[in-house]
Amino acid sequence: MQRTFGYALDGIGWSFRNHRNFQIHTGFAFIALISGLLLNIARQDWILLLFTIILVYFAEMVNTALEEITDLVTVKWAKQAKIAKDVSAGMVLITVAGAIMVGLLIFIP
Repeated sequence: MQRTFGYALDGIGWSFRNHRNFQIHTGFAFIALISGLLLNIARQDWILLLFTIILVYFAEMVNTALEEITDLVTVKWAKQAKIAKDVSAGMVLITVAGAIMVGLLIFIP
């Protein structure tokens, strides 16, 4: 069990160190959390905010994993590899767009 937890932390650390987008998401998450504290948002808004932040990290890490696996199994350019990477990137884009909408609904009022 302890090794599994360590592997998970290794994956999070690797994602943060090696992917600029992960670092950008972390910066925006930090801003959102600080804003939530300063504006004293409601409990329900905290739940939505935390869930949204976790969902963005999840999408980014799935995207990264799919890209790494695709790079591992493809030696030359392949249409299917491009589709896999594009769809995976699209997943992150949709998730981030949703996160922005949630943030606006929480912080604008």
